[in-house]
Amino acid sequence: MSLPYELLIGLRYTRAKRRNHFISFISLISMAGIGLGVAALIVVLSVMNGFQKELRTRILGVASHIQITGVNGELADWQSIAAQAKQHPEVRATAPFVQSQGMFSVDGDVKGTLVRGIVPELEDGVADFRQSIKSGSLDALKPGEFGVVLGAELARSLRVFTGDKLTLIAPQGTVTPAGVVPRVRSFTVVGIFEVGMYEYDSGLALIHMQDAQRLYQMGDMVSGVRLKVDDLFKAPRIARELVAYINADAYLHDWTKSHANFFRAVQIEKTMMFIILSLIVAVAAFNLVSTLVMAVTDKQADIAILRTLGARPLSIMAVFVIQGALVGFIGLGLGVAGGVALALNVDVVVPAIERLLGTQFLAKDVYYISDLPSELLWSDVWGVTAIAFVLSLLATLYPSWRASRVNPAEALRYE
Repeated sequence: MSLPYELLIGLRYTRAKRRNHFISFISLISMAGIGLGVAALIVVLSVMNGFQKELRTRILGVASHIQITGVNGELADWQSIAAQAKQHPEVRATAPFVQSQGMFSVDGDVKGTLVRGIVPELEDGVADFRQSIKSGSLDALKPGEFGVVLGAELARSLRVFTGDKLTLIAPQGTVTPAGVVPRVRSFTVVGIFEVGMYEYDSGLALIHMQDAQRLYQMGDMVSGVRLKVDDLFKAPRIARELVAYINADAYLHDWTKSHANFFRAVQIEKTMMFIILSLIVAVAAFNLVSTLVMAVTDKQADIAILRTLGARPLSIMAVFVIQGALVGFIGLGLGVAGGVALALNVDVVVPAIERLLGTQFLAKDVYYISDLPSELLWSDVWGVTAIAFVLSLLATLYPSWRASRVNPAEALRYE
């Protein structure tokens, strides 16, 4: 089956040697601009996805997928509630916790913090503290020994190390004849963790749950139960379904609500980067306008001959749409190939550039994430491809319309 002559002429115009080499140069620039814009957009979106995944992993290494808390901050019979929650087929692990405010004092230095009482062997199922321990051990938290594991920034601000003593002042006071006296207890630093999130590294201390219950006078009650589920993205649905399983007065909230503002800010940032970089692709795509306008001027005699041979205005328009779309498609293909290859090898390319320039883009002593993470999502690639191709087609419409309006008599007058 023979191809339409519009397609054949459009392909021939794209690869033919032109009398005006400047037009060919502009075509190459347009092609390169589209390719660079598409590649940059794919790489930036992949790096943003990588940052989002890395931050989510670090946050959920400390926070829980779902949390069940008491209405008044206290939850009785947590074993029964944990057993009820585990009846859900998608709940993987449960762990109780006691959480309250406290104040550490060392040699006159005072620092407020969030104190969380945990059971180390159960906490491993819902959090990743053990992987972030820099010194000491999480297993050193023994009931009755009053040990504490501090965040790295908190330990640094208090100038303490593993084995040092410090005083914890609890807001719950003891009533004495002299009035209400804050509860004070000496603790030993048995470990230091660093999860890479300043919020936790500077403001979280871990003690054994039984020590926390004694310190905060909670008896056998806890603040709540933390849950880990099979798929963290299904946590909102699972939290709603758990209402039918939990037979107690309690609040259930998932990680998307606990850190909603943070993840919303990351998503907005990604969206804005997509819009800004799409404008770069648009600028490159609309370079096709000048390319095709000059091509139409250069080919006026050819257009006039085609019209005298019976070509319709729509056919002339199709010829130049095909020519412009092909230039955009080649640039788009090069951009997608280059962007995907670079996004999949960011961990190799960036260190090579750092060694070449003798510098480090993300210094370890400044940034917690010292390597550029990257996660390529094919949905992003197809979205970028579709937008770039549509912009390239739109850029061809006006010059192609101008070509279809060429008057054969005027074009051939001086030939």
